[in-house]
Amino acid sequence: MSEIRPQIKKPILAFFGLLLLSACAGSPPTVEPPIHIPPIINEPSVSPLPDDKPQPLDFEGSLAKLDGFSLNKVGQMSDAISATCNYKGGTLYAKTCSQWLAFLSVSSRSLEEKRDFILTYFEAKPLEGEGLMTGYYVPEYESRLIKSDEFSQVIRLRPNDLVVVSGSELTPPISATRVAARKVGDQFVPYYERSEIETMSDHGGIYMRPEDYFFMQLQGSGFVTNENGLRVYAAYAADNGRPFTGIAKTMVEKGYLKENETSGDNIHKWLRDNRGAKATEVMNTNKRYAFFVIRPDQKEAIGAANIGLPPKAAIAIDPNHHGLGQLFWIDAKVGNLAGGFPHYQGLVAALDTGGAIKGRIRADYYLGIGKEAGTEAGRIKHKLKFWIIQPRTMP
Repeated sequence: MSEIRPQIKKPILAFFGLLLLSACAGSPPTVEPPIHIPPIINEPSVSPLPDDKPQPLDFEGSLAKLDGFSLNKVGQMSDAISATCNYKGGTLYAKTCSQWLAFLSVSSRSLEEKRDFILTYFEAKPLEGEGLMTGYYVPEYESRLIKSDEFSQVIRLRPNDLVVVSGSELTPPISATRVAARKVGDQFVPYYERSEIETMSDHGGIYMRPEDYFFMQLQGSGFVTNENGLRVYAAYAADNGRPFTGIAKTMVEKGYLKENETSGDNIHKWLRDNRGAKATEVMNTNKRYAFFVIRPDQKEAIGAANIGLPPKAAIAIDPNHHGLGQLFWIDAKVGNLAGGFPHYQGLVAALDTGGAIKGRIRADYYLGIGKEAGTEAGRIKHKLKFWIIQPRTMP
């Protein structure tokens, strides 16, 4: 997350901060499995930390110059680098990833050794300007096998009549490269919006509370447990292609919440307390709609990169500006949401995308699984500065 990720998320497995101005939702998983590079420990060119390596001292672009770089961030930085090196064999960092894997092949590396490796082999390049960081997570919700007044919302699977076509094939045509559509006669037209989809038959299945389901759509995926204790993963399968509209603005305009109270928890509570026609009207202002696929055996969150998302070391980005697998340093300061953590800084890997994640300096920060992660994600609406982390240019 994520909003509805063109997968989270995903699936994602790529929101909240802006809440509902954002919402990372993961993108559909790629068809190829993750590639794992075996450690290379006999090649001199990639041997870990050779004696004549350049010293990780004061040089232009040193990560040590970044505000917030410290020994207690090394665990997070290591998770981000390992995830990047697991994505398609570390495509963007091939040689450095080989060095990293060789370095880790020696057991019991200390935090100091890992810090020195990072300072030696990586450098930071700032991106000019300031953007926005929101947060997302993978929710866990209750579900039922029988519909009731409380559990009235079925988990909708991808419809058989939903197809993805070029925007030029639509009637009328649009400029989008790919768009969700349905066929009417010989023409492709935009797929139904949220309010229309919810009037269709649900054909039975797994039922959730409506507000929980709406939030799961925003995040792009979620774990649901039924009355028999069976826990399954609902992964993003498709969406209706309609524009995403955050409901926070609508709720403020209608006087339902104050502007600085539009955290994820507050919006969820309002939807729960006003379950029925009033809440449905608000949710329908977001015409975007995600469909899911049920995966009974999945245990971890998966993003658009089709690998596990390390909590607090992964972000969703706009693929029109950055590539999956890229490393970044984030420096994000709290905005106007009450209760937000004041400052996020650290090394993260771009492993997800999101329908509401648009722009060059824009990120959705992955917090993890469950309610605690959700509470924190819902309070992130931070001003963001970005550094691209790349292999160091050696002298």
